[in-house]
Amino acid sequence: MQRFFVNPCQIDEAAHEIRITGTDVNHIVNVLRMRQGEELWISGGGKKEYHCVIETLSGQEVLLHILYAQEPDYELPNRIYLFQGLPKADKMELIIQKAVELGAYEIIPVETKRCVVRLDEKKAEKKKARWQQIAESAAKQSKRMLVPGIHSVMSYKQALDYAEKLDVLLIPYELASGMADTKEILKKIKKGQSIGIFIGPEGGFEEEEVEAAVSGGASPITLGRRILRTETAGLAILSVLMFQLES
Repeated sequence: MQRFFVNPCQIDEAAHEIRITGTDVNHIVNVLRMRQGEELWISGGGKKEYHCVIETLSGQEVLLHILYAQEPDYELPNRIYLFQGLPKADKMELIIQKAVELGAYEIIPVETKRCVVRLDEKKAEKKKARWQQIAESAAKQSKRMLVPGIHSVMSYKQALDYAEKLDVLLIPYELASGMADTKEILKKIKKGQSIGIFIGPEGGFEEEEVEAAVSGGASPITLGRRILRTETAGLAILSVLMFQLES
């Protein structure tokens, strides 16, 4: 069944109505060719999701009748922030899609010293819009209750400053100590804590970047004896955290 996201102001629980506007109207009417009487799911970014039936359609609005609401608890108990070093080509699109499926709350593209890609302000905003669309599509497909945010591209220092508010910071690093230490670090994460993960671009982090993260409270961890590509590393640790936090 199709799923869409709306702003809370579009939901009128008292009247049992939800009004869909904007680009989703064209998608429902002209792409999916949905009709009166068809059912779909709506999320307003909170804990509730709404099972609805289409009452009326027009070129500007789709009016839904709420059949019932439920709180399915699809989200992780922790908010995970993925600080991803900008990769080459279209790898960021894959990373965002899979990170959303695995439960990331926010994804922050970061320019580090070894990044090959450098985006000017205009290109960065265009990329951000594209990445946000990918996040929304992935959120719909994976039954997320919210659409994870894609932040504007940050410098490494800005990313470290942004991460100061988080409870736990992790930085996978090929020179980190053994797996036993990593398991112990992950085991200490409590439900409800916010988690930041720093992933380097192709070529990884400079040693001084790792030192700066550690000075800011990050714990170096290992992801095993093999060297993972940048598009694999973040997804690997997200998978481990998802399994652990939902257990």
